[in-house]
Amino acid sequence: MEKANWSSPVVGFILLGLSAHPRLEKTFFVLILSMYLVILLGNGVLILVTILDSRLHTPMYFFLGNLSFLDICYTTSSIPLVLDGFLTPRKTISFSGCAMQMFLSFAMAGTECVLLSMMAFDRYVAICNPLRYPVVMSRSVYVSMAVSSWTIGGAASVVHTSLTIQLPFCGNNVINHLACEILAVLKLACVDISINVISMGVTNVIFLGVPVLFISVSYVFIIATILRIPSAEGRKKAFSTCSAHLTVVVIFYGTLFFMYRKPKSKDPLGADKEDLSDKLIPLFYGVVTPMLNPVIYSLRNKDVKAAVRNLVAQKYFTQ
Repeated sequence: MEKANWSSPVVGFILLGLSAHPRLEKTFFVLILSMYLVILLGNGVLILVTILDSRLHTPMYFFLGNLSFLDICYTTSSIPLVLDGFLTPRKTISFSGCAMQMFLSFAMAGTECVLLSMMAFDRYVAICNPLRYPVVMSRSVYVSMAVSSWTIGGAASVVHTSLTIQLPFCGNNVINHLACEILAVLKLACVDISINVISMGVTNVIFLGVPVLFISVSYVFIIATILRIPSAEGRKKAFSTCSAHLTVVVIFYGTLFFMYRKPKSKDPLGADKEDLSDKLIPLFYGVVTPMLNPVIYSLRNKDVKAAVRNLVAQKYFTQ
């Protein structure tokens, strides 16, 4: 009964966004819209070529297609709302809409953490055990690995979203953020959020610590194997097959460590002030990283560039 008295019929939230920086809103609208279109185009083309070009029907490009689809889903779950908020004086979102956005963003982030570690294992087997690669990374294996990544990310998101939406907010529905980011929503709760903080800490270890450790160990073996290759050309070719993945890993985890270096609870003074950088860092992760992924994988990948050229040529000649 006491918990029921704490609760308030909050049916929606108000997103402050960059309202304290009105000049930045117009600039960011144009910038983010341009980036979002590049994300849809770049990742869409990558998905298309990995499906249509039979030469790209390999585990590495299957994972790459999943990564591109994941980036499209993640940005689409939040960026349209952010863009609308830049043009709308009063930025509101329903309670259910906020819960869905929290679920999708957390699920996509968790899935990408696991997926990048799966891709590291794929590169490890390809370089360190090339003769066993077709057996170890069979179709049933790499499809199961991708499905597991999505399942683990989704399950973790269900847990954290459920724990968050069950909290009483006592009428405090102003989110000082660009979107319904789960850490920003937790600050609105009017009860102790120790369980949420602990569960978030455990999740950070599972989705940040464990994959980073796994990827690091994999690349220690990969680099050691590459250094044993006698020819410089052979070493360069071997490293080029994993350099794109390593670049994406550094950008992705670097940004996430800044975002989730520690769970944020309510401000003890009750002031709902968040530094501008705390909003721009998630924005960087949510827009810049998905935009860079197809660029990184295509610029240094001859197979992808050849597949794109063939796709364009076929489109041109069929017309």
